[in-house]
Amino acid sequence: MASTVQAALRKLLPSQLPPSLSSLPGNLYEVLSRYPQDGIGQRVYQTRWGSKGIEGSYWEVTRTQLKCEGKHGKAWGVLVWKGKRVSEHDEKIPGGLKYRWSVGESRVKPGFQPLPKPSSPSS
Repeated sequence: MASTVQAALRKLLPSQLPPSLSSLPGNLYEVLSRYPQDGIGQRVYQTRWGSKGIEGSYWEVTRTQLKCEGKHGKAWGVLVWKGKRVSEHDEKIPGGLKYRWSVGESRVKPGFQPLPKPSSPSS
């Protein structure tokens, strides 16, 4: 019975799901458009922060202006960097289209090894 329901749903949905139903990272506006009120109140982070060893950092979204079905727009929020609130007032979130974004707080990827600091040559 369950398999027939699943098969019927698969026939109704397109082969490639629209960005609004995807759980994968995307540009900031695609990620925010998946949530009620265009993502206001969500915590979002750039996925590259984890590969740089930045942990516990995120933007808390305070307002949005989305257009083109959630693929473009503007978003404002408050930055929390490594657990400390940096911005006192909401500010425009930069890099909305330039980087990949996900919901939650940044996490360090397993197996992350920071680069050793270069030793200064002693003369």
